[in-house]
Amino acid sequence: MTTDTSTTTGTGAPGAPPERTNIVKVVFASLIGTAVEWYDFFLYGSAAALVFGTLFFPESEPATATLLAFGTYALGFVARPLGGVVFGHFGDKVGRKKMLVFSLFLMGIATFAIGLLPTYASIGVAAPLLLLFCRLLQGFAVGGEWGGAVLMAAEHGDDSQRGFWSSWPQAGVALGNLFATGVLWVLAAVQSDADFNAWGWRIPFLLSAILVGVGLWVRLSIEESPVFAEAKAEMETKKTPHLPLIEVFRKYPREVFVAMGMRMAENISYYLFTIISISFLTIYAGTADDKSLILKALLIGSVVHFVTIPLVGALSDRVGRRPLYLAGAVGVAAWSWVFFDLIASRSEGKIILAIVVGLVLHALMYSPQAAFFSELFGTSVRYTGASVGYQLASIFAGALAPIIAIDLLGKASEGTANVDKVAIYMTIASVITIVAVLFAKETKATSLRHDRVLND
Repeated sequence: MTTDTSTTTGTGAPGAPPERTNIVKVVFASLIGTAVEWYDFFLYGSAAALVFGTLFFPESEPATATLLAFGTYALGFVARPLGGVVFGHFGDKVGRKKMLVFSLFLMGIATFAIGLLPTYASIGVAAPLLLLFCRLLQGFAVGGEWGGAVLMAAEHGDDSQRGFWSSWPQAGVALGNLFATGVLWVLAAVQSDADFNAWGWRIPFLLSAILVGVGLWVRLSIEESPVFAEAKAEMETKKTPHLPLIEVFRKYPREVFVAMGMRMAENISYYLFTIISISFLTIYAGTADDKSLILKALLIGSVVHFVTIPLVGALSDRVGRRPLYLAGAVGVAAWSWVFFDLIASRSEGKIILAIVVGLVLHALMYSPQAAFFSELFGTSVRYTGASVGYQLASIFAGALAPIIAIDLLGKASEGTANVDKVAIYMTIASVITIVAVLFAKETKATSLRHDRVLND
């Protein structure tokens, strides 16, 4: 495969730089679709922290019920690697665009269905089982979303600005959380707890149908990745079958494990600063009747996170991916030692500070991650490689983070929360990420037109 660093767009001449209108359109499609998918995914996490424990596991002690709700939440992460493999396989064979459209459609169905589910009081044990099934569908869909979204932005953009353009789908994750938190915050502000628990929690899930419709309309209008189109044409001239998953582990095993290690601190810290903070404030800090306080802080944090991500992405094009990633990993480890004390203060200003600083430190890792992971793998297996490395780590990181953190904090009835244990947990994750980053090579400004599979 050629090592030419130029990019071909659907409307420009071969070898010409990408037209600004084209890359902006592609990035917007990736951004809005990713925001919709992660709105759906994060909405579940927030609802698990706020109401799912009492609605679907009502016979358990509050912390235990929340733990059970997070158990169904975690299983969505278990389904993500399967989604990454399936969507990655077809994304590397038939194209990125088709997989992005299908993943968004599937996510929309699963999320809308959650809004219609009967609770434990209505149908007993069947209620949490149905909830679990919908969560597995969500996980499968989002498992294929991330890789395709960042690759469309990365493969359409030019090499010198890839960190910036690729960071926008990452910002879509923050935007999705902003949407989810914003809707929940409004509902918590205008409804009583009784109304919210009875029916208000369903509204955000049902509203997702509108967002999915917008996302599908935008995604159907974009063109296929030109870098992938070139690789596909070259692959079709080879007589050997194209098996992306096997080829990833045969040609890029080191890169898969490096990506997994890099995910640990990034993924765990995000759920520490968002989902776990909700549970801590509402269960352990004695403010269960004031959900709007933590939701307001998360709303402000999500806005700052959304703005910070593209700024860090642009900075990574100048100073490199590795320095920023290392700074973020060290930063979240240090911040985890003061985070819960700020939350437990019940001071609005300190809670906002805790979450905003945490999410800014997270952005130092999450923003350059899209370009970094894209640059690790060759074009013919890039969707599979990036998705597998990203999603496999999510089982051990984001899936288990709420469960481990709640378990480490201990039972609320005991009167104290073991926050130091959670800080140690976060520090260990950061050490793993630091080691992985040190094993990774700096990739900024490198061409995406490379492929060990095609060069055999």
